[in-house]
Amino acid sequence: MKRLASLTVLALVTAFALAGCGKESAKTATPAAGAAATPDQKVSYGVGFNMGSSLPKDGLMVDRTALIAGITDALNSAQSKYTEEELKAAFAVVQQKMQAAATIAGEKQLAAGNEYLAKNKTKSGVKTTASGLQYEVLKKGAGGAKPKATSTVRVHYHGTLTDGTVFDSSVQRGEPIEFALNQVIPGWTEGLQLMSVGDKFKLTIPPGIGYGPRGNGKIPGNSVLVFEVELLGIK
Repeated sequence: MKRLASLTVLALVTAFALAGCGKESAKTATPAAGAAATPDQKVSYGVGFNMGSSLPKDGLMVDRTALIAGITDALNSAQSKYTEEELKAAFAVVQQKMQAAATIAGEKQLAAGNEYLAKNKTKSGVKTTASGLQYEVLKKGAGGAKPKATSTVRVHYHGTLTDGTVFDSSVQRGEPIEFALNQVIPGWTEGLQLMSVGDKFKLTIPPGIGYGPRGNGKIPGNSVLVFEVELLGIK
């Protein structure tokens, strides 16, 4: 319901934003050949571009013709082709389809992840904890104290899905990050407490101690997460 609600809000915001540009702006949304776009035209384009980028990410299969017709009718102050009751019923149907699709995708992702974990745990050097966390020591530091669950740590990390897709990486950004271990996913909280400053581990984190069935941003639900983490400091 939250995903569908976000679509509704997005559509409303877009309609109001475009309407705010006025009908004259709508008629001249595309600048003439060789002419520079006005600020109104750029904003109008930006609203449309953001909307076009966001809707597919929310899992909605957009009918472009119908979408453009709806925006055009709203800008022209025309009466909606459908009643509020018809639209609510249609949203309910689409929501059910999206939820069913998400459930199927999540089940496939979970099965693939379990298969990956089963194979990975048999590799030389990989250890598995009671929670299912798998870790491998890539580099040993000088030893010494390990962080606690409440410690703030400074790390460099590179996070990927099991197919190698990078979803987050301080290494790529070229800047380490600091955070409290009690403010991250359980797999990180547990894994970092196994490390001393200078250690570099590969953490393979099951969904149950990662982001679970909901996922997070670029991370699909029920994803196994693979991190290479170097502990640079403890506070």
